[in-house]
Amino acid sequence: MVDQRSYQGAVADPGSVADRRAQAEHEQQQRLQERQQQLALLTSPLSTPDERIRLWEKLHALNLPKSPTHKLLRIIADQTELSLEQVLEVQRTR
Repeated sequence: MVDQRSYQGAVADPGSVADRRAQAEHEQQQRLQERQQQLALLTSPLSTPDERIRLWEKLHALNLPKSPTHKLLRIIADQTELSLEQVLEVQRTR
């Protein structure tokens, strides 16, 4: 014989599904807004070159390359709106 108590709560009422969906959409909107703010900081003249590069590293889950001739340095410079010389200076100070 099957214990009926094991099935209690197994089927969610439609209201809770809608609530979870609304909560998930709200969280997605918050993540999108946070990412947009981070992208704005990535090029903000109020952020130092080191701050911009650290944020770039965080957003892309990559570290600043150690080689001064690495191709990624130009991409970092473009995306952070820094000069290549500024990126190289941050690289040297690290």
